[in-house]
Amino acid sequence: MKASRIAAAGAVSGIAVLALSAPAFAHVSVQPEGTAAKGGYAVVDFKVPNERDNASTTKLEVSFPTDHPLASVMPQPVPGWKAEVTKAKPAKPLESHGKQITEVVSKVTWTADGKGVEPGYFQKFPVSIGALPEDADQLVFKAIQTYSNKEVVRWIEVPQEGQEEPETPAPVLQLAAAEDDAHGAAGSSDAKAEDTGADAQNTAADASASDSGSGDGSDTTARVLGIVGIVVGAAGVGYGVLAGRRRDSGAAA
Repeated sequence: MKASRIAAAGAVSGIAVLALSAPAFAHVSVQPEGTAAKGGYAVVDFKVPNERDNASTTKLEVSFPTDHPLASVMPQPVPGWKAEVTKAKPAKPLESHGKQITEVVSKVTWTADGKGVEPGYFQKFPVSIGALPEDADQLVFKAIQTYSNKEVVRWIEVPQEGQEEPETPAPVLQLAAAEDDAHGAAGSSDAKAEDTGADAQNTAADASASDSGSGDGSDTTARVLGIVGIVVGAAGVGYGVLAGRRRDSGAAA
């Protein structure tokens, strides 16, 4: 009886955990491919799961932050989807590579050409963005998800630190600490490549020297082993001759 009660309690607890974790898992989210560093560029994925079992997701609208406008926004083509980019003038002109930017992307809309995201599946929508702000720890992207049955879910509630996650939270991109190179640390990658090349050359040189040394050692070892073999062979021959004489002497007696 006690065992059955424990099993029942465990089942109820498991169901409760799943019920509580499901909403947090199912909402539209944004994650970087690699690192989204302050002041740099990054590729981010907007992940859209289908929460319905009787309809497909056919449209996604993502609004880009106006408090930290991004000078460069380029969506990657997604098979079966058409991307439409909407632009607007920022409150203050931006500068990128020494040029003044007077128009930025305010929204990207993906519309399905076919079935869209069917029940039981999810879809990622990659976007290249930058330069990321240096004076912010996160970026909020409000999203609107539309289903084939005309249902609309607005993921626009901004999560607040220290409070419970809202029912329909907006996707939030967390920014990492700034890197040395604002363009995804390309310069540091080149430096690492050079260091790696230098290390490889040094290693090759050491290996060559080691091979030379080991070659000399091998020759010396071979000579020593040859001499030892000759000595052992001679000793064996002498022992055989002596043993034969002893047998002959015994037979004669």
